[in-house]
Amino acid sequence: MYNKVIIAGHLSKDIELRYTQSGSAIANTAIATSRKFKGSDGSQREEVLFVDVSFFGRTAEIVNQYLHKGSKVLIDGRLKLEQWTAQDGTKRSKHKIDAESVQMLDGKESGDSSKNPNSSHTAQQPVPATTPQPHHQPSPPLPNMGQSEEIPF
Repeated sequence: MYNKVIIAGHLSKDIELRYTQSGSAIANTAIATSRKFKGSDGSQREEVLFVDVSFFGRTAEIVNQYLHKGSKVLIDGRLKLEQWTAQDGTKRSKHKIDAESVQMLDGKESGDSSKNPNSSHTAQQPVPATTPQPHHQPSPPLPNMGQSEEIPF
């Protein structure tokens, strides 16, 4: 079977980075995407969707360093169903995305690059967190998204 999700939107919360006992990085956030449509009564409507996203390894460290709430991204990954039992005993579930790659869509702004260094760059997974990436080649930018600038890492 084939499980592939591609979603573009804005991060709806800041990245939460943590490390496993073995030292692997895991970053969690959420993405918000919307679509506008005309309702049956002819009025303009907007549907907003929020989806949790997890990044792993070197990509988790990269998104933690360069992305923040409001960053515009394109995420490629797998849809996953998480299930658990709440404290009151009810069974709960939610869909989330385990990201395999991310493309930062915000244009690089002038000023302090440590505060907003976003560029059109793709971080591919899996990338071992201990292996440096000497000359990572970014994926081509999406049409009409501006020039691609490589992030120095």
